[in-house]
Amino acid sequence: MRNVLIVTYYFPPSGGPGVQRVLKFCTYLLQNGWRPIILTVKDADYPARDESLLDEIPEEAVVYRTPIFEPYDIYRKFTGKKKGTPVDVNTIPKPGEKRSLQERIAEFVRATFFIPDARIGWKKSAVTEGLEIIRKHDIQAIYSSSPPYTCSLIARALKKKTGLPWIAGFRDPWTGFLSTPDRWFLPAMIDRHYEHAVFAECDRMDVAWEGIRKDFHAKYPDVPTEKVHHLPNGFDSADFPEVEVVAKENFTVTYTGSMYGKRNPETFFAAVARLVKAGKVDPARIRLQFIGRFGAEVREMFDHPVLKPSIVVREYMAHAASVRHLFQSDALLMVVDDFKGNEEIVPGKVYEYIGSGKPVITLAPEGAVTKVIEDTASGRCARSADIDGIADIFLDFYRQWDDGTLGAGQKREAVHQYERREVARRLAGLLDEITGNA
Repeated sequence: MRNVLIVTYYFPPSGGPGVQRVLKFCTYLLQNGWRPIILTVKDADYPARDESLLDEIPEEAVVYRTPIFEPYDIYRKFTGKKKGTPVDVNTIPKPGEKRSLQERIAEFVRATFFIPDARIGWKKSAVTEGLEIIRKHDIQAIYSSSPPYTCSLIARALKKKTGLPWIAGFRDPWTGFLSTPDRWFLPAMIDRHYEHAVFAECDRMDVAWEGIRKDFHAKYPDVPTEKVHHLPNGFDSADFPEVEVVAKENFTVTYTGSMYGKRNPETFFAAVARLVKAGKVDPARIRLQFIGRFGAEVREMFDHPVLKPSIVVREYMAHAASVRHLFQSDALLMVVDDFKGNEEIVPGKVYEYIGSGKPVITLAPEGAVTKVIEDTASGRCARSADIDGIADIFLDFYRQWDDGTLGAGQKREAVHQYERREVARRLAGLLDEITGNA
């Protein structure tokens, strides 16, 4: 069994989708000859916590946690937000959004001094500990998971000091992405320098969606794209509960995850309300369920004048409980922010949705998400602004539910490629390749 050092900020007890990718890699790399040694943070300011995920860390894995300076408590105090407010909801400005003076100042400080991100305060302690881990555990390779992009800088420093081969993993693009601060030219230049150095110096890159590869190639054509490998996010059927299928009085549509800014249910509600007013859908027979973290503007939408009695809102919950709700639903709702640049984004939960076998109502620009849904025959898609199209999908699924035919026809062979164990097997293959064990 060879040892790989995994540098990651998001690790249990962190909750949310970011932690699932690395946690499942840890589980299934063990089946492919690689033992994960984890370097992560101690007492982090996570957007969400899920203590239950601690039980999913493999016994064979070794976890090291080092101190980090987290600036978000300062941000909250300065902007008047309550302690504990999730840092990924209502923190990053959305296109065209008006910000208070305090928020604009805080954003300027973030964009100027926290490069590449607000977790840069972890780098020093992580590199020191990482060198000790490498010596102690005979590490054969390094793997980093970003964002935060500080993880890439930590892994880069460890590679430079030890010469170990390194795979840089990316769940999102780096500079110029939706969550990137609007930096003025000097910090922007420094950020781009870091990005290029990571891309050029890593031995391999893995990207969670193809758009990251395209973004990389457009920015840095001097770096060979042959080193970039698409390892999609996925689902783990081992996590799926056994749920007894029973006839329900309500047609239940469930959304899980965060919602804020342009990612909201406004047009979905408008489409369903139109069907209710037209007498095509009985509001007493539908249940629109939302599970996760929601911005203030989205919470206002939940008080819909027509649909409020049909709307159920549940706060963020443990991953296992969230998955159980997917299987207890009749259909699922996927909402991808519909503005330029989002065509290539594939949220991790897409794969968990299709793995459940439940039909997906997908509101997204034509692109990567719609391709996954259509290639696997996992649902139907419409643009977020297409209220007629959304209404048509909802009514179609509602009628299929009513006559007992909903959910038939998914291409299970196409879905299989997104099993977590299959994706981890491919990562193990890359580790074998860069260490000369292929």
